[in-house]
Amino acid sequence: MADQEISAKHYAHPDALVSTQWLADHLGDANVRILESDEDVLLYDSGHIPGALKIDWHSDLNDQLQRDYVSREEFQALVRRLGIDTSTTVVLYGDKNNWWATYALWVFQLFGVRNVKILDGGRAKWEAEGREMSTDVPSVEPSSFVAPERDDASIRAFMSDVRDHVNAHGKLIDVRSPDEYSGKKLHMPDYPQEGAMRGGHIPNAKSVPWARAANADGTFKSAEELRAIYEGEAGLDAKDDVVAYCRIGERSSHTWFVLSYLLGYEKVRNYDGSWTEWGNAVRAPIEK
Repeated sequence: MADQEISAKHYAHPDALVSTQWLADHLGDANVRILESDEDVLLYDSGHIPGALKIDWHSDLNDQLQRDYVSREEFQALVRRLGIDTSTTVVLYGDKNNWWATYALWVFQLFGVRNVKILDGGRAKWEAEGREMSTDVPSVEPSSFVAPERDDASIRAFMSDVRDHVNAHGKLIDVRSPDEYSGKKLHMPDYPQEGAMRGGHIPNAKSVPWARAANADGTFKSAEELRAIYEGEAGLDAKDDVVAYCRIGERSSHTWFVLSYLLGYEKVRNYDGSWTEWGNAVRAPIEK
């Protein structure tokens, strides 16, 4: 049965989202696995949606030695520990307008795990509606999930890809704050101003801060409102080859999700090296 709250916003792929009511109605569903992924990795322990398990974006998804994501074997062990197999519907949610939930979804997609959805409005909307929270950590039966090899090509861009994209006058979206885009700051306001030697943006990139895609309650804006931003203002077209970037690839995963799933763009890549790579690279071209 369609989620009417989501269907009313006319997304290209409405099945990529679920409403808080849908999730409340499926809390006892054994085929649904709820995962919380937050910027504040301690937030889960203070209370979470009943039945939810925790994804730590730093230790669970990122390689602990080199700057990359976990290996196939590590991802497989994670998914097995979470009790997820190919028949499981995974619902991700988190703080900060689902910023880190979409990041986790993007990493799951690198390994071909497709049956993953985002809770529209995330943790903030669930709490604002006074819905049940729990501090119990559920125990789940490990699965026998077999992960495929990670496929970076279709949704991930590396620095060499971005250089080629710039030279080809491809479409780039800088999802950072206006001050980061202009070079006034190296990070978001109220965060340590570190991580890059130079400020500014990649040549020809358009500035569309990631959180513009969200309403005040954390839900995603309607397809019509999103098209007005990304197409009416930034000049994108659904047929474009688009690269999105931020500082380390987490905020841009949110924009990647919006363009790919809510607006139906077929060629969107997240440049996770983002400004901490570009702003530190010798002779990388920069505009201000």
